[in-house]
Amino acid sequence: MSSAAEIKESEFAGKIRRALDESAADLPAATLDRLAGARRLALSRKKPETVTAPAFVPVLAHAGAGAAFAPPSEPKRRLSPLGRVLRVWPLVALVGGITVIAYWENLQRSAELADIDAAMLNDDLPLNAYLDHGFNAYLSRAR
Repeated sequence: MSSAAEIKESEFAGKIRRALDESAADLPAATLDRLAGARRLALSRKKPETVTAPAFVPVLAHAGAGAAFAPPSEPKRRLSPLGRVLRVWPLVALVGGITVIAYWENLQRSAELADIDAAMLNDDLPLNAYLDHGFNAYLSRAR
C-alpha cells in the first residue's frame, strides 16, 4: 500500500509533466531542433556501460577469512614432511584421546563388576537367593 505522501508526490509529478508537455508544444521549431541536436550529441558522448558478472563472495564471521577461499595467485608449494605431520597431528591426538578414554572407562567398569562379585561371594546370603523370585520376601524375613 502507498502512503498518503507517496500519492501526493505522484500527483505533483503528474501535474509537472502535463505543464512541461503543454509548454513544449508552444516552443518554436528552431528551438525544438536545437534541443533534439543537443540530445543526440549527449547520447553520442555517453560512455557505454560495462556489464560485469556478479561476483559471489562468501561472507564469513571474521575479517580476512575470504582470502582463504580466493583463487591462488601463484601455484601451491608442496608441503614438507614436517608440515604434513603438523597437519595430521590434531587428528592423531583426537583419535588417541578417544582411545585412552574408552580404555579407561572399560577398566573402571571391570573394577566395578569385580567389586560386585567380591561382595556377593563374601556375603552371608546364599547364591540361590539371588536367583529366587521371592528375594524381597527373604530379605524382609531376615530383618
